Amino acid sequence: MVAVLNEPHSPFELACAVEVFGTAREGLPRRYAFEVCAERPGPLRTTAGHAVLVERDLDALRGADTVLVPGWLPAGATAPEAVLDGLRAAHARGARVVSICTGAFVLAQAGLLDGRRATTHWRRTAQLAAAYPRVRVDADVLYVDHGDVATSAGSGAGIDLCLHLLRADHGSAHAAAVARSMVLPPHREGSQLQYAVRPAYPEGRAAPASLAPLLEWALDNLHAPLSLERLGARAGVSGRTLARRFEEQLGTSPGQWLLRQRLDAARALLERTDLPVEAVAVRVGLSSAVNLRRRFRAAFGVTPGAYRRTFGERAEPGGERDGGWCGVGTEALPDRERLPLGSAETRGPE
Repeated sequence: MVAVLNEPHSPFELACAVEVFGTAREGLPRRYAFEVCAERPGPLRTTAGHAVLVERDLDALRGADTVLVPGWLPAGATAPEAVLDGLRAAHARGARVVSICTGAFVLAQAGLLDGRRATTHWRRTAQLAAAYPRVRVDADVLYVDHGDVATSAGSGAGIDLCLHLLRADHGSAHAAAVARSMVLPPHREGSQLQYAVRPAYPEGRAAPASLAPLLEWALDNLHAPLSLERLGARAGVSGRTLARRFEEQLGTSPGQWLLRQRLDAARALLERTDLPVEAVAVRVGLSSAVNLRRRFRAAFGVTPGAYRRTFGERAEPGGERDGGWCGVGTEALPDRERLPLGSAETRGPE
């Protein structure tokens, strides 16, 4: 197995592969010979500020059974033709070609993703789709494996893909043993969208002036029934006019925008409080735990309980809470997410 590096290189993506394929582990046989190469061997600058010494050039690709592109910076930057030729030649002779995170852009440049599903970091999926319309970009998955070509979502999803490939090559037991040694689950549930931070307005822009007061009011009243008629009355326009303004200025319907905000508020409450799922559902205006679970799974690929075990910050010492593991939150709950209890309708306005 050979990884192709460029400069500057992000060491984390390379480490994902090294830990799974290139690290000797006590009690486990080594299954791969792991090397790195670059178009120009020598000290290779990394984003961490140190250099990595790369001793082999692209000739290393000629004997590799698997060729890996562990990220490529800047995202979307044109790769040298020699690198693209090396990837095409490796694939043509039967080598498996794999990318982690933004490495998918290089595989797309080489034409290896044409007509195929692929993924990359959730922040870059729209960029990949726009730059390479022949690639069927899937923003909702941790990885896509076609057998001869595989791509992973951002950063840590590279570990998911590498463990998957290890499982395919050498069986579930060996992959599980490696995962245990890394103190990781052999398989993560859900999609990368559960990790995505979605702005309330397109591309993180400020709210359009004509809608801003209404949107801020709606965010402060997610717990309440918010029909299209009520939103329109608040804005002083008909429901039909309001729906047209949403489509023109936000590219979505009032109902879809409202549902997204309610789900994001639910994520914040799951991360930062111990409220029961039923209470979370009521506070964000989704009325019941059943409705919240259905819509949460449809949006993020996991249940609210599984999401809380991964991202909840209110952990007891040792990292356990309610029988599960908890991750880390980052900020205090914003005022508009500390919503009062109140009646709520099941659906947002259509």
